[in-house]
Amino acid sequence: MELGKFMQDECSVFKQILDKVDAGIMIVDTAGKVVYYNKVAGSIDNLDPLDVIGNHVSEVYPHIKESTLLEVQRTKKARVDEPQTYKTRHGKLVSILFSTYPLNYKERIVGSIDISRDITQLKELSEQNTALKALLMKTGTKDISIEHTEAKYSFDDIITDDTSLNGIKNVAERISGSGSPVLIYGETGTGKELFAQAIHNCGNKKGHFIAQNCAALPGNLLESILFGTVKGSFTGSEDRQGLIELADRGTLFLDEINAIPLDLQAKLLRFLQEGSFRRVGDLKMRKVKVRVIASTNIEPEIAIEQRQLRSDLFYRLNAIYLEIPPLRKRKGDIKLLISLFVAKFNRLMGLGIEGVEPGVMKILEEYSWPGNVRELEHCIEHAMNIGHGKIITYRELPHNITRAIKSKASKVQVDLSGSKLENMNLNDLLKETEKAVILETLKSCNGNISRASEKLGIPRQTLHYRTKVLGIPTYKAFMDA
Repeated sequence: MELGKFMQDECSVFKQILDKVDAGIMIVDTAGKVVYYNKVAGSIDNLDPLDVIGNHVSEVYPHIKESTLLEVQRTKKARVDEPQTYKTRHGKLVSILFSTYPLNYKERIVGSIDISRDITQLKELSEQNTALKALLMKTGTKDISIEHTEAKYSFDDIITDDTSLNGIKNVAERISGSGSPVLIYGETGTGKELFAQAIHNCGNKKGHFIAQNCAALPGNLLESILFGTVKGSFTGSEDRQGLIELADRGTLFLDEINAIPLDLQAKLLRFLQEGSFRRVGDLKMRKVKVRVIASTNIEPEIAIEQRQLRSDLFYRLNAIYLEIPPLRKRKGDIKLLISLFVAKFNRLMGLGIEGVEPGVMKILEEYSWPGNVRELEHCIEHAMNIGHGKIITYRELPHNITRAIKSKASKVQVDLSGSKLENMNLNDLLKETEKAVILETLKSCNGNISRASEKLGIPRQTLHYRTKVLGIPTYKAFMDA
């Protein structure tokens, strides 16, 4: 009872902190009696903490043969980030990711602490997804079309007029028949999976395309999803194929590979080198023929420096390296893509939108597009959903874009420093100055063209014409947005 007295007398503040932690926490003494059990743990097990504290851990979990809380006291070794599936006292099946540590006080063990996160729904959804893919590929049933889990894009779907992207597209098409691994780098929304699917469809006519976002799952769960499990490898585990086996003779696309824990990256590297692997908890080696395409939204060199990516895994994947340029570096594609998206959503929504207002087109071409092509597509979809006319105007643009434009406009200043003069000729500098002055004047006049023209000392028709030439949208819509 030494630990219980210590916590009662000395750790009231510490206990308050533990109650605020977003994880289930249980502490037991050397006799196995629960001295602390927070509300999150209670929500996982569907138990009242007041009914748990003071009971032996075996009474709390009657379906578990030996609690890890007692095991770590006996072995003096912690168990960190391990999956477990167990039955609660009420018979509910729960999956957790837990870490259990022995507790030392004055150089002797006085108890142990268990920290757990509920991953029941995440595990069930991941396993259902894997099982569904396996079922579809095994049965080939026509009732549930397998193409919904397969690669549907080809190189014809990668639309661009940009020279650099066309060069990358040509390289990707040439190497599609190879079995070598591929690493694709590109910012979020640039179309990394689009390239992966196109490579698969162009080069692989037999196997399946299996995709997994590595950032969506905790490391230990991701390992079982990738490599599969055997019954008894951890509590509640069953014999189950992993994505690597499902992708045999096909392609495995690992998105955001830099999110995989480094120890799991080492296992993936071993598979890439040998072409064989073991399911979690198995002794049997299994051999498959899988092409791995991986992607990262962080530059590989930076990911290595930040210890998000093993250098040896990078060099193995780097047999073929593709870097997709962001949309802001291929502005010429913006008008082309807008036209494609307008046609797409006209078809899907039964609309007859003819295009984008010229001033708005100018704004969209100058916007930085941090979300790249995906953000542009969502922008057009948003505008066509809420628009009323045949032309997309400033008023229909998403608020995050109009806020960014307003912020930029409010900060426009004429910089006559040496660097500005070096990068702009006199004509361009005069246009920027004129645009800034007109924007600020319109803003001060609440978008009223007549008042702004009086303030600037020019005819109303002239001001209206200059706003069109300079790509300034209808300012009343600007102020109302």
